Amino acid sequence: MNINQLKYVLETANSSSMREASTRLYVSQPALSASIHELEEELGILIFERTNKGIFLTDEGREFIDYAKKAVGQYEILEDRYLSRDSSKERFSVSTQHYNFAIKAFTDVIKTMDPKKYVFSIHETKTKEVLDDVRNMKSEIGIISFSSSNEAVIKKLFRDYGLVFTPLMRRETYAYMWEDHPFADKREVSIDEMQAYPCVSFDQSNDSRFYLTEEAMADYSFDKMIKSDDRATSMEIIARLHGYSIGSGMLSEDDAILKGLVAVKLREEDPLFIGYIVRKGSLMSKYGEAFVEEILKYKEI
Repeated sequence: MNINQLKYVLETANSSSMREASTRLYVSQPALSASIHELEEELGILIFERTNKGIFLTDEGREFIDYAKKAVGQYEILEDRYLSRDSSKERFSVSTQHYNFAIKAFTDVIKTMDPKKYVFSIHETKTKEVLDDVRNMKSEIGIISFSSSNEAVIKKLFRDYGLVFTPLMRRETYAYMWEDHPFADKREVSIDEMQAYPCVSFDQSNDSRFYLTEEAMADYSFDKMIKSDDRATSMEIIARLHGYSIGSGMLSEDDAILKGLVAVKLREEDPLFIGYIVRKGSLMSKYGEAFVEEILKYKEI
């Protein structure tokens, strides 16, 4: 088993056919097929089921993919850090759920410290990826939240993954809607009143074992629900359909995507606890320390 085989498997899993995967990987289809078959033989499992309608992951294949992603991720971190032609560049990475204060803190670190050469990364992503990124050292720090509906699951994952959570704030529940929404001028609104409009939620994970929503009221039965995994797309849907999303009520005037969005207090109570995670026992870089210093400016609890 080698790193190329793992990359081949991951690319094939994200493709509809071997032909498509081979094109993306710039290898011949027979060579790709032979490499994956050789890996399956070595492991003694069938990763893909081949049919005349395409290729599909087996149950064992799905489990293998989880481990392969982590292995390739770790390899890429090592490759970037030690095999890069320019290893003199400063490096720092953050993973976050969809919170503007994290982006502002990230950019403020760069402005304040002003490194001469650097490769910094900020991953605005799903809950599971934030946890995995910090666990696997892809990111030094993660920004994450939970509510009563998934608190037990998230805290268990903190323990299982060896992560330490530091709370920053406890935020009440708000509905985000566009300024021309019929309820935009209300001081307070209930979800029942909003049932005629679609609720737009971030599509978190295809892993049904974990309930990893970053939004409050996750266990509420919405009549109309639209899932999106892109913030700009979500805002467009909310604007076009008089939809709404549920969040912490924090809006940044500096974010162009959010111009025209308003936050209206929900009568329903399901507070969000927002904070940051790091690996237990890890030593922070100077950029990590600076980032924590910035986000602690938002600390309310």
